[in-house]
Amino acid sequence: MKFPLIILAILHLHGITQLKDQTLIETSCRNTPNYELCVSTLHASPSSATATDVEELGLILVDAIKSKAESGVSAVDKLRRLHPELREALDQCRMSYIAVIKADVPEAVAALTKGIPKFAEFGMADAAWEAEICEGSFESAAESPLSPVNKDLHELATVAVGIIKILL
Repeated sequence: MKFPLIILAILHLHGITQLKDQTLIETSCRNTPNYELCVSTLHASPSSATATDVEELGLILVDAIKSKAESGVSAVDKLRRLHPELREALDQCRMSYIAVIKADVPEAVAALTKGIPKFAEFGMADAAWEAEICEGSFESAAESPLSPVNKDLHELATVAVGIIKILL
């Protein structure tokens, strides 16, 4: 009789932990401009299941932004071979994505880790700005071939800013 009670207790505690994590995510994401994107991005990361505070959620979002910028660099490299006429705009986008990867993301990670969220906010606001810079570099072209990447990067960065602002 004790064995089923122990299993039931473990399952109950596991359920409470999941509910707590889900509540942290949902409550935090309500402070962002895109609740659905926030929740789906955080739930897509396995580490969100063990996140215990808003700083950890911020770090997960910063990592998602890094991944999106890395996919932007890959897209630029492919597009440069296919569309040499867009080389100047693509080079600008590559520089923007590299700035996110090498400057904005490390700044945000360090700031969140050290408990200085204002600098993390600056880094993520700049990541959103870099997506806009890239998009604007295609003014002479009919449409930016990187619009989906830039839109995703910009939206993720504004969600991260919303999460980080909770810590201010």
